[in-house]
Amino acid sequence: MLNALMTFGALSAAASVVLGAFGAHALKGKLTAGSLATFETAVQYQMTHSLGLLLVGVLMLVLGVKTPWMTAAWSFAVGICLFSGSLYGLALLGWRWLGPVTPVGGALFILGWLALAYGLLTAVTRDSA
Repeated sequence: MLNALMTFGALSAAASVVLGAFGAHALKGKLTAGSLATFETAVQYQMTHSLGLLLVGVLMLVLGVKTPWMTAAWSFAVGICLFSGSLYGLALLGWRWLGPVTPVGGALFILGWLALAYGLLTAVTRDSA
């Protein structure tokens, strides 16, 4: 499972670079300024959380698989799909029905960072005692 999550993180990071280049070159002038900004936000959050997912994976490789880190990893992976995916749909296809999906992905991102922080806090506290 860890291998699959880390592979997803790496592929998602690569996809965000491709999508960022696509947005900068192919979509400029074809989307409204608002839609282009939405697309760029999706790319930015996808890359940030792809790197976060890889960070969590490395922590699990070094310190072992722990529930808080699995929570963080799944929250980042599903959050990327929901948050960035919904913004891509809004920007490129005008699918307004995806609007309510975006905050769910954002909430998963927050949960992921909090789970990561908790996992780090408890790992450091346990190792220091």
